[in-house]
Amino acid sequence: MNRIVAIVGRPNVGKSTLFNRLTGERKAIVDDYSGVTRDRHYGRSDWNGEEFTVIDTGGFVPESEDRFEAAIREQVHIAIEEASVLIFMVDVQSDINPLDEEFARLLHRSKKKVVCCVNKVDNDTLRLEAPAFYALGFDEIHEVSATSGSGTGELLDKVTEHLKEIPLQTDEDSELPRIAIVGRPNVGKSSLINALLGKDRNIVTEIAGTTRDSIDTMYNAFGKEMILVDTAGIRKKSKVRENIEFYSVMRSLRALENADIVVIVIDAQHGMESQDINLFWMAHRLGKGVIILVNKWDLIEKETNTAKEYTEHIKSRIAPFVDVPVLYISALNKQRIFQATESILKVYENLNQRIPTRKLNDYLLPIIGATPPPSKKGKFVRIKFVNQLPSKRIAIAFFCNLPQYVVDSYTRFLENKIREEYNFSGVPITIYYRKK
Repeated sequence: MNRIVAIVGRPNVGKSTLFNRLTGERKAIVDDYSGVTRDRHYGRSDWNGEEFTVIDTGGFVPESEDRFEAAIREQVHIAIEEASVLIFMVDVQSDINPLDEEFARLLHRSKKKVVCCVNKVDNDTLRLEAPAFYALGFDEIHEVSATSGSGTGELLDKVTEHLKEIPLQTDEDSELPRIAIVGRPNVGKSSLINALLGKDRNIVTEIAGTTRDSIDTMYNAFGKEMILVDTAGIRKKSKVRENIEFYSVMRSLRALENADIVVIVIDAQHGMESQDINLFWMAHRLGKGVIILVNKWDLIEKETNTAKEYTEHIKSRIAPFVDVPVLYISALNKQRIFQATESILKVYENLNQRIPTRKLNDYLLPIIGATPPPSKKGKFVRIKFVNQLPSKRIAIAFFCNLPQYVVDSYTRFLENKIREEYNFSGVPITIYYRKK
């Protein structure tokens, strides 16, 4: 399912402030000066169990000759095309602006799900001004204050209601594992797929950014079947200048969301860089299986412990989630690419592993009894029951008397104990505490 929510509107209405509030982070720069947001910001949000990706877009100024505003305008059009739901933000303190009217007409023509959000409603006097925005032609408006958070709950109720209406993407191959091949430009993603298939299915050049869209390819060899998704290279947002590349990044993020396993390909000559780590943690937050392939290993001068030291460096950068397969390959020479296939399918098997409730309790409850959760503020937590939740990700629920007093270090302790007994290599484990 495509679960992308884009926040759109003219400059300086508070889009970045709302983005920061929905994602719980301060990734987007906020300033009273218009045009601060030029590059796109992506983040994860959830509301009442519904998870989705949020995109902060730049301020939309139609027919401007300023080169930055022209680029932003094109990228807003792409966001409108690609997003599932659009949050159209206006400013109650400035009445209806001609740019709001122009934008509203554009959204009505798009036929997309639109939630009209009147921002900066910080007091009762401003609340009386908000109904004027019904003139933009939307059936309902939502009064919010992105700064204080007032009204954002009702806004998210409406957004998630629209997300539930979006049909699942289904096809005849929907039961096959979907493997997204992601990474920075020119690390060898398309070359890897061509090597696996034994033919030039995807265009390969030395020019970064050759792949502009996500391409699905059926892999069926040696008794193994899967769908390989070649994606465009994802660079830091500060490096994304072309509108077509922004389109590619959105498609790559969608491919990552729809995948079962995320294969992060890195260039052995450059190592694991910050954008690779961003991809890794996005896959982790989504609960996807993860495997790291170090490509172009044939170009590296090796000593006895080169691979071991390289692996230790990678795992130091992705800690604390280090139970991830790391393989060294050469797509050009087809070195260890079939071992990579075996590892991918093994991670997929781990992702679909289901532990019987009785076995889980028989194993974990004695451990919890011997090492109970530490007290916090004089409160003692007693865990009584453990259950694996029915979910596409690996999710374990611990039922206890005071879930709010379980410390993070104990959660890591429980995860480590689970991994000692069960093979969840490459798979994030999400632990929940529920009151009983």
